[in-house]
Amino acid sequence: MSAEDTRKEHNEDELKAVPEDALDPARSGRAGSERKPEAGSEKAEQAEPQAQSKQPEDDQGDREAGELEALQGQVAEQRELVLRTQAEMQNVRRRAEIDVDKARKFALEKFVKELLPIADSLEKAVESTEGKTSSDEVVASIREGAEMTLNLFMNSLEKFNVKQVNPVGEPFDPQLHEAMSMVPAPDAEPNSVVACIQKGYTLNERLVRPAMVVVARPDDSAKIDEQA
Repeated sequence: MSAEDTRKEHNEDELKAVPEDALDPARSGRAGSERKPEAGSEKAEQAEPQAQSKQPEDDQGDREAGELEALQGQVAEQRELVLRTQAEMQNVRRRAEIDVDKARKFALEKFVKELLPIADSLEKAVESTEGKTSSDEVVASIREGAEMTLNLFMNSLEKFNVKQVNPVGEPFDPQLHEAMSMVPAPDAEPNSVVACIQKGYTLNERLVRPAMVVVARPDDSAKIDEQA
């Protein structure tokens, strides 16, 4: 065998050793495209659906948290409304009790006012007999009867917490007294009551009729001396 034949045979062996994919570019391109994806790309594709599935779960959790917060707010508002209603009902009940108590205490106020002229008349009858001689039996009996009737009447009024206001010698009180006049009274304290024209009355410590009084006038000369 010649050297040329040996070289040809050697070239043919090298061609046989080269893969067909390397000789055909189209085949090599298809083969590259048909290759399996790498492990990293498969993990990325698996992670993407997991991330997508996780997102709806997070949205649902946020929505439930918002609904829970809204419900808690409604419960707090209802609780506050109930407490406010209870407090208002207690105030209404307390005011009603006070009104009932006042109505019970002062229901007789108008009736007491109608009875006061009777007490005044009895007092005038007793006063009219003062200074009369005790030898006059008729006058004495009238006086005794008037005093007994007046005492019985006043005791009946006191049972219903009706009290008489007779402020002679006491300081003038505009809440209970009505000054009819002011007179000089050297022996009395200034602005004190020296005489009672008509006695006053209270019902359960509330004024029904003020006492008509005469008040001692302050001494003007003393004021002049103090100024001097």
